[in-house]
Amino acid sequence: MLVKNGKIYTMAGFIFENGFVALNNGKITAVGDMKELSEEIEQSASAGCGMAAEVLDVQGAWVMPGLIDAHCHVGISEEKWGSTGDDCNEVTSPVTPHLRALDAVNPMDPAFHDAIMAGITSLMTGPGSSNIVGGQSLFMKVQGRCIDQMVVKAPAAMKVAFGENPKMNYGEKDKMPCSRMAIGAMLREELYQALQYKEKKEQGKLAPGDAEFRMECWLPVLRHEIPLKAHAHRADDILTAIRIAKEFHIDMTLDHCTEGHLIVDEIADSGFPVIVGPGFASRSKIEVKNMSFKTAGVLERAGIKLAIMTDHPVSLIRYLPLCAGLCVKQGLSMESGLKAITINAAQICGVSDRVGSLETGKDADIAIFSGNPMEVFTKTLFTIIDGKIVYDSREEE
Repeated sequence: MLVKNGKIYTMAGFIFENGFVALNNGKITAVGDMKELSEEIEQSASAGCGMAAEVLDVQGAWVMPGLIDAHCHVGISEEKWGSTGDDCNEVTSPVTPHLRALDAVNPMDPAFHDAIMAGITSLMTGPGSSNIVGGQSLFMKVQGRCIDQMVVKAPAAMKVAFGENPKMNYGEKDKMPCSRMAIGAMLREELYQALQYKEKKEQGKLAPGDAEFRMECWLPVLRHEIPLKAHAHRADDILTAIRIAKEFHIDMTLDHCTEGHLIVDEIADSGFPVIVGPGFASRSKIEVKNMSFKTAGVLERAGIKLAIMTDHPVSLIRYLPLCAGLCVKQGLSMESGLKAITINAAQICGVSDRVGSLETGKDADIAIFSGNPMEVFTKTLFTIIDGKIVYDSREEE
């Protein structure tokens, strides 16, 4: 395929006012200005298929990398089916690192198609926040019927939660944790045991039959292969998450970070990236009373890398670009708004080698819009995943 005559936002530092993107075998083979489009590049777009490349003349439309939602529960909290389709939280035990979102995501969830129609091509989905440790999240494409074929990275993060959700869920059952002290203590205990297990394994002190499935799940975290994905809204919970991650020398993303604008210097000093949101939601809990779209802009000005999320179904995934737009309206720069749902999201999720920008060798995931996707009247014209058109607005006319 050859996409031409578009305003190309590579999200890798280049904008081509009238450019092209060449695709072949599910990958991007060339990106550039139309003046640079050669017969050789056109041939590369059709190499190996025995026919001319499909040419998509987008006539000045915005051409961007497919959008990315860095935190949602698509496929695991199904939008239509209530409790029957909700597999987001295992509320029988507060510490469940061995659970895998991979085993619960339903690719038939209609939210996946909603994502496609919004130009979203990939996302991070996973367990909710009822447990102190919820389990393993995964990063996946949004097109397909078999989850194993849609996965980009699994596991991609280990979900942990602070604050009201685990406290209220178990406190009402007269079980630990019913306080923030217990949340911190139980997470430390789990991480301490995992660290001890890792050291024994590395020192060859584990007998063949002594391997523990639950502890094995922590090794990618302790080896810095994946981060903790920390649900934290309130300022003190954010600081507790930072404190514990520093104690155990592990990587982390600060998800939600609702009161991040109140402790921006401390977050900047921590070095941890932030995934802000959801913005399209009510202040349904005490810990989100200071929720504001201005948070993203305050964090940006402090030099903090950030992405924007929907937390679907809390905010519907189709509104991801509008969430970014409202952050721009409240002080986030236009460039950072676009990055927060493309390259920044990919980098924070650990998949920027595959997605997030239009660069040679990366997956051919492309969204084509009538204008700026963060503006409410902008239409998605085409969504392309792995080099194939999966949404064509002309078919709805």
